[in-house]
Amino acid sequence: MERLRQRADFLAAAAGTKAPASGFVLQARRRDDEGPARVGFTVSRKVGNAVERNRVRRRLREMVRLLPVGPMRVGFDYVLIGRRAALALPFGRLCADLTAALERVHRGRRPRNHDERSQ
Repeated sequence: MERLRQRADFLAAAAGTKAPASGFVLQARRRDDEGPARVGFTVSRKVGNAVERNRVRRRLREMVRLLPVGPMRVGFDYVLIGRRAALALPFGRLCADLTAALERVHRGRRPRNHDERSQ
């Protein structure tokens, strides 16, 4: 797994699919190549001072490091945007939220059947 470092990659991921969770927001985008999954981390200054932002970032990095290989797919870019709640939530809950967010991102959206709604 590689890290995202270029601003253009972060902006491209922002245009992709989003899956909010209580401690973070996950953004995902499918790339044109079949390279390894790339992950970027960002925490805005609204979260707190530098110490708090770095603590959030470290928790997010550790979640991704401990994640099994399966949920993150080849050829995708992921960006985790940290929220202040990530400091207070139990680490196990954050990991479960990440797995659920990845499932939501990769779940195919089914087109709605207008006939079903009218019944």
